[in-house]
Amino acid sequence: MPPGPPLPRFAQAVLGLAAQNRGVDALHRRYGDVFSVRLPVMGRAIVVADPDLVRQVFQADPKVLHAGSQSPLRPVLGRHSLLTIDEDYHLGQRRLLLPPFHGERMKSYEGIIAEEAEREMATWPADAPFRTLEPFSRITLNAIIRAVFGAQEQDADDLRRLLPTLVARGSRLALLTFLHRDLGPRSPWGRFLRLRAEFDAVVDRLLARARRDDALDERSDVLALLVQARHEDGSPMHRDEIADELLTLLAAGHETTAATLAWAVERLRRHPAIVARLAGEIEEEGGGELRDATIREVQRVRPTIAGVGRETTEPYALGEWVLPEGTVIMLSARLLHNDPRNYDAPERFDPDRFLGRKPDTYRWIPFGGGTRRCIGAAFAHMEMTVVLRELLSRFELAATSERDEGWRFRGVAFAPRKGGLAVVRPRRTPLVAEPAPEVAVAG
Repeated sequence: MPPGPPLPRFAQAVLGLAAQNRGVDALHRRYGDVFSVRLPVMGRAIVVADPDLVRQVFQADPKVLHAGSQSPLRPVLGRHSLLTIDEDYHLGQRRLLLPPFHGERMKSYEGIIAEEAEREMATWPADAPFRTLEPFSRITLNAIIRAVFGAQEQDADDLRRLLPTLVARGSRLALLTFLHRDLGPRSPWGRFLRLRAEFDAVVDRLLARARRDDALDERSDVLALLVQARHEDGSPMHRDEIADELLTLLAAGHETTAATLAWAVERLRRHPAIVARLAGEIEEEGGGELRDATIREVQRVRPTIAGVGRETTEPYALGEWVLPEGTVIMLSARLLHNDPRNYDAPERFDPDRFLGRKPDTYRWIPFGGGTRRCIGAAFAHMEMTVVLRELLSRFELAATSERDEGWRFRGVAFAPRKGGLAVVRPRRTPLVAEPAPEVAVAG
């Protein structure tokens, strides 16, 4: 095993919780690009910050490196979730889920996102500081309820009530495996299971309506597409598969996207020259090249997910090391993204580094990589570009000289400690924004 701190597992856990990002940085300086740690639940693990080794992991045989079967999210998201399965079953489920998130179908969701952003931003206060994390969370939640679940009216209200609590409790309980006992409706796991049962009941209603819908093939929501999807043997997806995948899409894409948007506000308020260029791009060109680059740079300097994990199913040679079976490999987004060998002046917020070129696959990993790259990456990027476009088109974003906001772990994602504080002033005349396409929705 690579070198690492000689402290007992419990002591490493305490330091990890207390120091978080600073602790990872200190270990990197002390031990180099590959080092060992021992943590509760995860057990024996190594942290990797070498792009060549990242490439090796992403290209490894999925039978040798698993990412799902031992995931702590399995009891929370279900045994059919794309995040908790491996090998052929994972590839088969991924094939069924890909169509909604590519091509013209994905573009059809832009109108939903723009509409939800417009509705939420109409409530924003002028010339007064407010947290943007919660409004962005409502935008992303409502967009997913419409674009993914195809839900309206009572079903949509039920999902708005259920989903934030379900995801928050599930993410907190995922690593606390000793609490995974149903000791009644007041126990932590008991409360979670009852929330999950309510969620499944809403999904059952949505599925029943979809199967009765004569215009099902005209709908663009993901649930409708999954009802029509077929496995290679011609069989349809069963109810548990669809429910687990819908919850996974929500859990993986809701808070992470909202947190990235809050980080974007936090970064842009400290770089008014970039804000001016972004506004000029919308007004003069109606384009989005700088906006795309800005979002990628936000994800580089403020990755909401700490990294990407795999677990060895047999002894595995990684670089100069031979890792025993059961070793967890953590590819650190933070360390890769802040390494001066990968990026010039990595501490500088500089969207121009991504203008006209895409990030390197093994040095920029906010969405993971390989056959397990986030299936909703394109959707999330599109969602962030639309929301940021709507914000800058409708408001002037006040600059600030305050210190950078710190990091806060919220169970799923790292978000700005103060929630991405903003001060905005409505523009007298909104900038000319890109037209939103017409959207086909359920009902």
